[in-house]
Amino acid sequence: MFKMILRGFSLVISLVLWAGIAGAAPYAALVMDARTGEVLHSRNADTRLHPASLTKMMTLYVVFHEVESGRMSLDQMITISRNAASEPPSKLGLRSGQKIALRYLIRAAAVKSANDAATALGEAVSGSEAAFARYMTTTARAMGMSNTTFKNAHGLTASGHMSTARDMATLGRRLFYDFPDYYNLFSRITTDTSMKTVYNTNRRFLGAYRGADGIKTGYTNAAGFNLVASARRGEERIIAAMFGGTSTAQRNGQVAKLLDMGFGRAPTHAATIRPPALNLARPGEAVIRLTGVVPRAERPVMRGSATTSPAAVLMARNIDDLVTSLAEDSSDTEIASIVASLSIPTDGPSAPVRRPANFRVPVKVASIAPLPSISMTPAQEFGDWAIELGNYSNRTNTEKLLLRTALMDLDALQGADRKVEVTLVQGVTMYRARFVGLSEADARKACARLTSRDSACEVVTP
Repeated sequence: MFKMILRGFSLVISLVLWAGIAGAAPYAALVMDARTGEVLHSRNADTRLHPASLTKMMTLYVVFHEVESGRMSLDQMITISRNAASEPPSKLGLRSGQKIALRYLIRAAAVKSANDAATALGEAVSGSEAAFARYMTTTARAMGMSNTTFKNAHGLTASGHMSTARDMATLGRRLFYDFPDYYNLFSRITTDTSMKTVYNTNRRFLGAYRGADGIKTGYTNAAGFNLVASARRGEERIIAAMFGGTSTAQRNGQVAKLLDMGFGRAPTHAATIRPPALNLARPGEAVIRLTGVVPRAERPVMRGSATTSPAAVLMARNIDDLVTSLAEDSSDTEIASIVASLSIPTDGPSAPVRRPANFRVPVKVASIAPLPSISMTPAQEFGDWAIELGNYSNRTNTEKLLLRTALMDLDALQGADRKVEVTLVQGVTMYRARFVGLSEADARKACARLTSRDSACEVVTP
């Protein structure tokens, strides 16, 4: 009797394990030199898979096109439909009949990956989500994304809603070159949506990988953990697309390896070959040509300047953008450091920096009503505690250890800085792997979590 029970239990376990293996999302990846479009690495790159929320890259591309074409405005009020409000999480929490400005829907879709916001955007552009999905697919074909078909604006699993690692890397490159004034949205760690402040679904990777500045995560059971990431180092910019990760930490670690591979293989100097012009049109409307030529700087220009598009000026009405612009155009390094300390969205993630208490910065922007001053609240105080992961003889391996640890889902390490300290141990040069700038509580919590994962860790007191 006992043997029969044991045999039955074993059978159940085997079936569960087999179901997990059979249902595992396939892995695919592509690494591209963003300057030229050259493929540096690919694996299953043309296999049609579920893109999940990578879909929202195309949703936002189409919306950016509508705004730049003058058919929509960032200040335009959108009425939320019952269909949009009923979308499952991740969502902003929009209510049926609610009115909200287009700019906030864009932010929620880009940063939080909100499904209700994405559906509302699609309905605002085309009248229905089905019509918008056809518009998205038409745009994909114009870009050469021949293996992509969209059925919705958010990316939740639907029959026929498929894409590839190659196509998504192509779309990521298009977003960067065709809409430079909007691209910085994808690097924002937080953003205001008028309803609440939301956090970037990709913030761990943005904060951990040097040079990372976007762009989009995606996850469903059918898709696994997906990510399209872009990073810049010097003159080089690499885009990596990955499908089928098994967890957030595994996905982040694998994409870090893919980007490292790209930087290792890409030439230091290369002439930029911009994407060819696109002819885009909604069904029954005149074609509007996108040149693919970017006359503006990669970093968003100062709001209110002569070269700024009307859309960029409208977006600058958010006070966060005003302060960011002040820092970007100021020669005062102290002001730039202070603004960085506030975790305000910029061209990329910034490390927290302390500033003098009660510091006040005058802000004047031509396109905005004059403001006498902005009284900045004190920056978050980070502690003087640290954790040490050990001493190592190779600096590169030490840096990789810190990066792998930073990519883990450890809340206690949020805001901490990675630091490699050089020391002598019995006359031999060694490298200490440390996370610094922690409070005592976070240092002890981080060490406890790492120790539970069989990782060496020691709390370092001030």
